[in-house]
Amino acid sequence: MPAMASRGKGRRTINEINMVPFIDVMLVLLIIFMVTAPLITPSVIDLPSVGKAAKQADHVVQVVITQSNQWELRSGSPETKTPVNEADLVSAVQQAQGGDANSPVVISADKTVKYESVVKVMDLLQRAGIQRVGLAVQLQP
Repeated sequence: MPAMASRGKGRRTINEINMVPFIDVMLVLLIIFMVTAPLITPSVIDLPSVGKAAKQADHVVQVVITQSNQWELRSGSPETKTPVNEADLVSAVQQAQGGDANSPVVISADKTVKYESVVKVMDLLQRAGIQRVGLAVQLQP
C-alpha cells in the first residue's frame, strides 16, 4: 500500500498535502504569462469621427415619438404637428420632404420610449429609401 507509511508499531495513513508540486506548477505558469504578455499586441479600434456640419439644413423633417408611443410629424417653417400612424408614416415623410431626397429626417423620442419603437421607425424609413436619417439627442450641460 503506497499510501501507508510505517511508523512505529502500527500503520497510519498520511494526511498531509504536499504543496511543493502545486507551487512548482504555479511558478511555471507565472513565468509563461510574464514572457508572453509583452508579445501580445493590443487591439486597435478604428472609431468613426464626427465633424460639425458647416451649415444646418434648411428643411428638416422631424418624426417625434411621444411618451405615450404616439408618432407625430413636424416640418415646415411655421412648424406643423401632424399625428401619423405606421401605415402613413413613409408617405407623410416623403410628402414633407417635398421631393428633395437629400432632406434630412430626424427621429426624436422621449427617453422613456422603448428602443424597439425607435428602431421600428428607422426601419420603415430605411425600407422606403430615405437616406439621411438621424437621431436627436439632448446634450448634457
